[in-house]
Amino acid sequence: MRARLPLLWLALRRRRRMLTALLLGMVLFETLIVVITGTLSPVQLFAGGGKTPPGAFKAFSGSTGAVSIASYPGLLGAGLVHPFWIAMQLTAVGSLAAAAVAADVEAGTLELLMVRPVSRARLLGERTAALLVTALLLNLAATLTIAAGVALSPDLHREVPVSGVFAAGLLGYGFSLCMIGPALAVSAAARSRAQVLGTVIAFGAVGFALNFVALAWSPAAPLRYASPFHYYTPGDALADGSVPWGSLGLLSLVGVAGIGAAFALFARRDLAR
Repeated sequence: MRARLPLLWLALRRRRRMLTALLLGMVLFETLIVVITGTLSPVQLFAGGGKTPPGAFKAFSGSTGAVSIASYPGLLGAGLVHPFWIAMQLTAVGSLAAAAVAADVEAGTLELLMVRPVSRARLLGERTAALLVTALLLNLAATLTIAAGVALSPDLHREVPVSGVFAAGLLGYGFSLCMIGPALAVSAAARSRAQVLGTVIAFGAVGFALNFVALAWSPAAPLRYASPFHYYTPGDALADGSVPWGSLGLLSLVGVAGIGAAFALFARRDLAR
């Protein structure tokens, strides 16, 4: 396997410390979310005095409106749209996407790589595969941690089906794919890592802000369709126990289109620039 895909393994090996830290951080963070959710009543946390949480809180529960953060699915969903979760995802995507093409262009080593009998498609293909594997591991770590917590807690298990946890995990991988595609397309055309990292951070931050504003302010409601967070709704998946296939399909389509654009851009790129 290593002999057949050396560039994939090299990409993972070079960032093994970062990836290990991200995986451990993901497990510890989701464990904390499960412990808090299982220990404290959501109603006590967010609905004191009989009041319901503001509509903007829907953005923090990973729901389009059906699931309140003052519920077990809402609290667990918050762990899958929390800024810490988003930051870990964007760190992995930004780092490996920048290394796919832009980092070698910036360092002036891309032409040297192409001197060897390695095609452009293979170089980008294996580095894309490394990014997809990394995203899979991060989402799997979060999913298995939450699934274990739900299975071990009778209170959580009564309101959150285990099937919903895996549905949310699959949707999370769709969200990662939606970030990966555009990031690789930018990397294939960019001249520096900073351009790729800036694009990834802006995509995530602006997307979350659009969804938050759309949920908090009704005149801005149409803006939600421009945000990936409108389609990434782990809170709804946790409550329903099923995969929202339409949303997953749209997130995946954006990712696949971006990857396709990356291959097209890289194939036509003048390596001297």
